[in-house]
Amino acid sequence: MTDRVVRHSRRGLIIPFLIVGIALAIWSGWWLYLSDQVRTRLEAQEAALQADGWTIRHDGTDISGYPFRVRVALPQADILAPSGHGIAAPELVAEANAWNPDHWVMIAPDGLTLTRAAKGRVKIDGDGLRLSVSDLRARFPDLRVEMIRPTFTALPGAEPFPIASARHIQLETRPAQAPTAGDDSVDVLFRLVEAKGRPGGPVEGATRQGELSLDLESTIIGASHLRAIDGRGVFAAFTDAGGRFAPVRGEIRAGDSRARLSSETLSADANGRLTGTLAVVAEQPMQAIAGLAGSRTGAVNRPAAAGAAVAAGAEQATRGEEPVELTIDFRDGRTWLGPFALAPAPKLF
Repeated sequence: MTDRVVRHSRRGLIIPFLIVGIALAIWSGWWLYLSDQVRTRLEAQEAALQADGWTIRHDGTDISGYPFRVRVALPQADILAPSGHGIAAPELVAEANAWNPDHWVMIAPDGLTLTRAAKGRVKIDGDGLRLSVSDLRARFPDLRVEMIRPTFTALPGAEPFPIASARHIQLETRPAQAPTAGDDSVDVLFRLVEAKGRPGGPVEGATRQGELSLDLESTIIGASHLRAIDGRGVFAAFTDAGGRFAPVRGEIRAGDSRARLSSETLSADANGRLTGTLAVVAEQPMQAIAGLAGSRTGAVNRPAAAGAAVAAGAEQATRGEEPVELTIDFRDGRTWLGPFALAPAPKLF
């Protein structure tokens, strides 16, 4: 009797490899399509901005990251807006997961240089400089800018920068959550943690060579007009359209002084300087104002700051341990405390 040889089908062994091969081919095709779309849209965006007066230079565009990421590197990037503001970096890198191209993270691994129109350039280094943007299809994408232990160095010929370093700087924006804010509004959060002023500057004076921390929250009404960055400045169209910050809430700590800040509405003039009234409930304000009077900078009106310090000291003596209520007015490009014009009003950009 002859034994029959039973032949087993190899189809069961081939099918898993076939499925993996098909999936790999589909994923590779998706990655190639996505990377081509990124390159095409980047080139189209650059062309559109240049047509609007932007200057954009970089040494080519490198796209990598296969299979799970899309990584775009722009070496020797130099981007300048018509307003005169811009950034330059040895390399700018943007990354997104290939399965979620609606969320991008941009970093400057070797630091960057900030151009401040007529004020000149500032070199920014740190342990981390990154920008995150998500929900790109929304009218106002979610935006997060973060600087970890940044340092700021004004380059030759530039005006001094207010701070020399900080432990952390954070800026976040998202579509306004309050129903009454309207669909042209953005919630914004700004946080400055343990900043040190430059030698002889107003921040160093106000903190008595200590540290400055600031937390601010507000809603920007008319946010769409902030996108018009032209030769008149980023806030020109915003101001013309009645844009404003409403309300504003925050807290500031300058050395041993601490204060709560609030305003129902603030706006900016065409030069980006604040206008409006800010209510301040302060603890030991005299120390900060007296320190400001002693700063070695031409931006501070030292006699006026000294007068304001005396007035604040008298109010503090009257109230004892209770917080002192002050009103700060931003008008005519200056910061006023009562009758005293202390310094230029803060310039937002």
